Amino acid sequence: MRPGSAPGPDTVPVLGAGAKSARLRHGDPVLRRVLRLAQHAFGSSAARAVAESTELVAQVQQPVTTGRQIVVTSIRGGAGKTTVTALLSRTFNHFRHDPVLTLEADAALGTLPARLGVDQLRWTCTDLVQILRPSMQLTDVTGYLVPLTDGGWLLPGSQGRIGARIDIATYRTVMVALRRYFGVTLVDCETLPGEVARTALDTAQARVLVTPATTEGVASTGAVLDWLGSLPVAVLPRTVVVLTATSPDASLDAGAAAEALARSGVGVVVLPYDRHLASGGVIRTDHLGAATRQAATRLAAEVMQRAVGAR
Repeated sequence: MRPGSAPGPDTVPVLGAGAKSARLRHGDPVLRRVLRLAQHAFGSSAARAVAESTELVAQVQQPVTTGRQIVVTSIRGGAGKTTVTALLSRTFNHFRHDPVLTLEADAALGTLPARLGVDQLRWTCTDLVQILRPSMQLTDVTGYLVPLTDGGWLLPGSQGRIGARIDIATYRTVMVALRRYFGVTLVDCETLPGEVARTALDTAQARVLVTPATTEGVASTGAVLDWLGSLPVAVLPRTVVVLTATSPDASLDAGAAAEALARSGVGVVVLPYDRHLASGGVIRTDHLGAATRQAATRLAAEVMQRAVGAR
C-alpha cells in the first residue's frame, strides 16, 4: 500500500516551525572559536583530537546484523531528553550508512519535529500501526515517514495536538514491525515512570537516561539506577546517563558526579552548556559548540557499543 492509495490523515504544520529566531547563536562565543583555531595551528592537540574523533566515528559506524533500538528517556520533564534525541539523530544520520529512523513515542505536544527542522506532519505512530503489512518494502514504509534534511526519517507520535497517547500495544506493534527495515531506530520516549517508557527500557538494546547536571538531578538518577539494577534483566551495562548542563555557571562538579554514577555500571557522558541548544528551535550542527559536537559523537559511540553487544 502506498500513501496515495487510500485516504489518510491531513497534513498539518508543525507547532512553532514558522517561528524564526532573531539571530542564530553559535554554541561557542567568538573568542573561544578563535583561541581553538590558534591552538590547533600551533600545537599537537589537533592530531590527538583527530585520532580520538576517528576512533569514536568508527564505533558509531559499527555494522549490525539486525536492527538496533535505542531508547532515550529522562527522570523528569525539562531534562533535555528531546534535545539529546535530536543530537543523536543528527549524529547517526551523519555517520551511518544504513537507514536510521527517529521515532517519537512521547505524544504530549513534543518538540522533536521542530528540533529536527520538520515543517509538516501527516502520518503518526497510531496511523501507521493500522496499515503496516509484512509484505511492505522499505520504500513502501518510508512513504509514510517524514524525510529529514540530513538523512534518515522521522515517525512522529502525534500531529502536535492534545489527544490519545501512544499505548503499549501500539508501541510494541510499531517497533516489532519496523525493526527489520532500519539499522538503528532511535526513540524519544516519555519520561519515567510512564508505562510506555518502562516497556521501551525493557525491550531496547540500549538506553539513554537524560538528567540535569544538578545535585538534585544526580541524586534522583542514582535512585533510578538502583531501581534498574533490581530488575530481573541486567540493563545497567547497556545504559548511558547523559548529564545536561542547563547553565553556563553550573556549580556541580560534573566530573565527580559522572564518576559516582559510573560505579553502578552505566556509561556517563556530560553534555556541556551550549548557547545554540539553549536558544531552542532547529538544531543546526554547524552552529553547535565544538565540545557539544564531540560529546554528541561520544554519546553515539557509547550507545552503539552497548546496542551492538546486546542480543
